[in-house]
Amino acid sequence: MFRLKIFIFFIFLVFFSSCSKEELKKSTIKEKSLDLQVIEAYQSGLEALEAGDVLYAAKKFNEAEILFPQGEWAPKSALMAAYSYYTQDYYGDAIAELERFLKVYPLHKNLEYAYYLLAICYYEQIVDEKKDLQSIIKAKKNFQIIVKNYPNTEYALDSEFKIDLIDDILAAKEMYIGRYYFDKKKWIPAINRFRTIIDDYDTTIYAEEALHRLVEVYYTIGLIDEAEKYAKLLGYNYQSSKWYENSYSLFNKNYEVKKKKRLKTYKKKSSNIIKKFKSLMD
Repeated sequence: MFRLKIFIFFIFLVFFSSCSKEELKKSTIKEKSLDLQVIEAYQSGLEALEAGDVLYAAKKFNEAEILFPQGEWAPKSALMAAYSYYTQDYYGDAIAELERFLKVYPLHKNLEYAYYLLAICYYEQIVDEKKDLQSIIKAKKNFQIIVKNYPNTEYALDSEFKIDLIDDILAAKEMYIGRYYFDKKKWIPAINRFRTIIDDYDTTIYAEEALHRLVEVYYTIGLIDEAEKYAKLLGYNYQSSKWYENSYSLFNKNYEVKKKKRLKTYKKKSSNIIKKFKSLMD
């Protein structure tokens, strides 16, 4: 009986040992197979992307992510799916993929690239500053995130450049509306729009015109002191600009007459020089 118990125990030990080895073997094969599936799906995505079939490419990248969401290929696949959509201007799909990426992988090493691509997706949808306000604002927000959080990356310099361009667009929108109010003699809304340019977009090409428009508005409604204040500010910063000359002419009515005389004399002298030059070539 004792020998039988020992024999049964030995069989029990061997059986479970062999089962354990078999399960480990199956688990290893399964794990390798899964990893292989992920790589194959990712490779298929790359091939489809190179062939220009971006929808199929995105599908395969999504498949690679789903197969092994905890693996290192998952976030890379998610980014590649977004990039696939972006290459053919499927901006809505690209944005959805990128926003999901930022939520699912908030600590990933390539976050700056995700924010940059997201900003570019919004930026490239800007067509008309009078209509595409949401795209403009969201693009600027994401470019600012890059400049603030990733200042030493290759994306930061281009983001700063894009922000300057966006500010020009936003200033242009304010100027367009301000001019409209001015033409309609709605002085307060016009002043508010021109002031917004001075306060928020003072580095743009519209800043000097905004100062002149403020001079013009205040002069028109009889607030001469306010008009002079902005004229001095304009002269201090942009004395050689045409907008300073326009503002100066408001206060000096003889300025335009003198300006026309100077221009006429200059044209006459230029004409004589050209004639003389032509005679030398004969």
